[in-house]
Amino acid sequence: MSSPLPTTMKVVHQPDPKSTTLVLEDSPLPRASHPEDCIIKMYSATPCLGELHWEKWFSSLFAPDRERVPCTEGAGVIVKLPDAASAESFGFKVGDEVFFRVNPSQTGNLREYSSARLSQMAHKPKNMSWVEAGATPLSSLTAWQGLFQHGTLDSAAILGDEEAAKKNGGIRVLVTGASGVVGSFAVRFAALAGAGHVAAVASGSAAAYVKELGASEVIDYKQQSVAEWAAQHVSGPEVDLVLDCVGGTTLASCWSAVKDGGVLLSVASDPMEMRPGSCDKKLKEAKWFLVEPNGKHLQVISNLIEDGKCKAKVDSTVSFVDYQKAFDKVENKQAKGKVVIQVTG
Repeated sequence: MSSPLPTTMKVVHQPDPKSTTLVLEDSPLPRASHPEDCIIKMYSATPCLGELHWEKWFSSLFAPDRERVPCTEGAGVIVKLPDAASAESFGFKVGDEVFFRVNPSQTGNLREYSSARLSQMAHKPKNMSWVEAGATPLSSLTAWQGLFQHGTLDSAAILGDEEAAKKNGGIRVLVTGASGVVGSFAVRFAALAGAGHVAAVASGSAAAYVKELGASEVIDYKQQSVAEWAAQHVSGPEVDLVLDCVGGTTLASCWSAVKDGGVLLSVASDPMEMRPGSCDKKLKEAKWFLVEPNGKHLQVISNLIEDGKCKAKVDSTVSFVDYQKAFDKVENKQAKGKVVIQVTG
């Protein structure tokens, strides 16, 4: 028989949405607020750059009286299910090790016990540590949805669909920020899906790493811009799909690389706002997109990880009581990968 759950827990709160200073407090365990809510004993949670500013920037998306707990992604063990029948239909049971990403409007995961919906979770890969699991959902889902949901690559190729692989073979992809936490997953997924060409924008020092992920070529942004690379037509015609993970002038230069009728996506800012005045291309799509929690997508990624085909990029790990150090490092852009907070263990 499992031990009864405690009545209180330690939780990290953001008292003021205009401040990045956090506090550790005692709080009651979370209660289900949605029919799919599970209670999860947390083992790891991971900060996201900018998340402590989201409520200030996008106040209309957040309830004014919400409990502010940071970290939208994490990993842990299910200790309570909402309903046995619904949980069984999703393939979960008490004791399962899971990882997940919740919506920013939900209460976050930097607490000893958290909640996530059945549709947001996937089984943690057996060969993955709690640290790696906590670092995976947000970045991997962003890359996956950029390429396969909003983009033009077909994920069925990764699962062995020959028609999808043939289609993907004719698609040229450009990924900026290719050695970063999202970009590295994007390069790997595009290569696994059989994209005809994967051009990766990264520093020369990261070239070997990005090549190992499956990049066809590396554009060293310290030596030339994407626009300069496109002007030289180093490896052929313009690309069909751009996934930008940087924004700014890099995003603006991506307009030079994408072909007429192509797709230009960014996780950093709106491509239309960065369109050069001299550009007259008409794209199929040019947009900024936000990742959505999706347990089905995450389960496919989990299976790929378990097969040894991809993994998260972790910068460092800190203990639960050092949560502020983790956020400060992320906010100051000092991390070269995810900074993971070990909530338990």
